[in-house]
Order: sequence, then structure tokens, then C-alpha cells
Amino acid sequence: MATTKKTTEQATSKAPTLRGTVTSAKAEKTVTVEVKTLKVSPKYGKRYRSSKKYLVHVPEGASYAEGDAVSIRECRPVSRRKRHIVVVETK
Repeated sequence: MATTKKTTEQATSKAPTLRGTVTSAKAEKTVTVEVKTLKVSPKYGKRYRSSKKYLVHVPEGASYAEGDAVSIRECRPVSRRKRHIVVVETK
């Protein structure tokens, strides 16, 4: 049985990726991302829209404006309220 080595490019997080839009980019290394989801009521089966805002860490050199679509994923805590990081900018 052959063993394979994982490189840093192949090793990815198992955390789910969320897609949302940037609602505020006023802080230096932080953006606020609003993620909208479609949920289903367990009792009646009615679909309804829900949204949640996340504070997301932005790596050095990246800049985002309000309205940009981004993908985020969970990571280690960066600060008290920041638990997500920007993965890629989606178009």
C-alpha cells in the first residue's frame, strides 16, 4: 500500500464555505459579510429567508468594497468576534 503526502495546497479545511456580500469595509483588517440563507419551517414546511452578519478577517494586502461577493470559512478565533476568514472573492 502506497502512502501519499499532502502538500499545503491539497490540505483544505473541512469547515463549510459560506457565500455572502460585504456590507461594511471600514475597519483595517475586518469586513462585515452578510450571508443570506433559505430555511424551511420544521412544523409547516414554509420556506423563509434568513440572514446573518459575520465579522471576517481579511489577509494583508486585500481590499474589499461594499457590495463585493465573497466566500468565507470558519477558522481559529482571530479576535473576540472574528471567527471567519475570506477564502476567495467570487464574481
